[in-house]
Amino acid sequence: MATTITMPQLGETVTEGTVAQWLKKVGDPVEKYEAFLEVSTDKVNAEVPSPVTGVIKEVLVKEGDTVPVGTAIAVIDEVGSASATAPESAANPPSTPAAMANSVQEDPVPGFNVPQLEPKPQGNGHARSENVIPSSYGAPGGLEPEADALAQDALRKASPAVRKLAREHHIDIRTLRGSGANGRVTADDVLTTARMGPAAAVGQAIAVGTNFGAAPPPSAAPSAPPASGTSTYASPIPGTLVPLTQARRIIAERMVESIHNAPHAWTMTSIDVTNVWKWRAREKDRFERETGYKLTLLPFFVRAVVESLAAFPLMNAKFTAEGIYVNKDVNIGIAIGLPATLVVPVIRGADKLSIKGLAIAAGELIDKARRGKLGADDLAGGTFTVNNNGANGSWASAPIINAGQAGIVTMETVEKKLLVRDDDSFAPRYAMNSCLSLDHRVVDGYVASGWLADLKKRLERMTSDGAL
Repeated sequence: MATTITMPQLGETVTEGTVAQWLKKVGDPVEKYEAFLEVSTDKVNAEVPSPVTGVIKEVLVKEGDTVPVGTAIAVIDEVGSASATAPESAANPPSTPAAMANSVQEDPVPGFNVPQLEPKPQGNGHARSENVIPSSYGAPGGLEPEADALAQDALRKASPAVRKLAREHHIDIRTLRGSGANGRVTADDVLTTARMGPAAAVGQAIAVGTNFGAAPPPSAAPSAPPASGTSTYASPIPGTLVPLTQARRIIAERMVESIHNAPHAWTMTSIDVTNVWKWRAREKDRFERETGYKLTLLPFFVRAVVESLAAFPLMNAKFTAEGIYVNKDVNIGIAIGLPATLVVPVIRGADKLSIKGLAIAAGELIDKARRGKLGADDLAGGTFTVNNNGANGSWASAPIINAGQAGIVTMETVEKKLLVRDDDSFAPRYAMNSCLSLDHRVVDGYVASGWLADLKKRLERMTSDGAL
């Protein structure tokens, strides 16, 4: 029996999707719940699992094409139907070494037909196969049976696209612990390992419980050009072209759309955050022990933001052809920069959360973002955005508004300064700039500057009377 697969709806507001990559081709077998397609939307990238076990019969939409939700994109013949017969080469792989040598185009795992690259002449004139992994990268030769089974399982679960990426970076997938579903090795796992370098990668691969999904801090993992000479957004090489991923295309489109449709205006204020800074310093160690998340300035700032949005409802609104719609919910987007992309997950009902609740909610979203675990629901429904540029030492910035919102506000770097008190005395204080980009169709400068001034007062008056 043939099953028609349609473009899924990855989020309540998503109306279309783009076929980013087919992980299977016509004639390939596919297991139930096995990913066979990658789909991109303006919200999220996601792998699509097969609802049945069978063989890919037809591919109806080409890679790169965008189609409405519900459009037929593929047909799978279920196991047991007359036409659901895998190709003979896949069903009966060669069993002798000689036969294997004559079938180099076949992957060692049935059903994953990944072509080997032809040997390329090197600078000294010798040929070398691109898929050969140098032993210094931790190839697991001579593993114990249990470890070898785990290594082969990691290889089996990896998609063809991830395998190709691993070959380009000379990474043996069998040495990695995947951060994807059911331990699947993802592209982020491969890129993270590549940035760490050979020695660090080997050490991580043999360490028990290592997870390559969490992006290391920039200082711990400097970007290094990949050995293959392929330039990527995470590891750009001067003088080369970085190919656009679907995610980067969508980011570019949304940024251009926002800057052209919304007339941006900009304003800035300086905030004395000494009280909050010292409060956080006193509580951060205890907070991390109790919750497992670091206590940063972000939840304090977000709490002041939602209180100011309640005082200035127009800042929590959006422009429509019919008028200015004032949102009932207060859902705060948190802009997070990752090595290869930018995401803005949303803290829903932020006005109903305490500072502790906001810290935990933000920590969970940031952790999911770094592990590549954000879903469509995590990224949908934002009504206002906070951007923590200060984490990288920024003193002032002019961010682009997230489309469909009235503004985006930044947290800039905190600096210790001598400030003048009301009695004209000088005192060392912790100060931070905060910058606001606003949609001038929704609010005028009077409202926006009033909101920013209110935010400043709330942060400066915030004391440890509030519960953590």
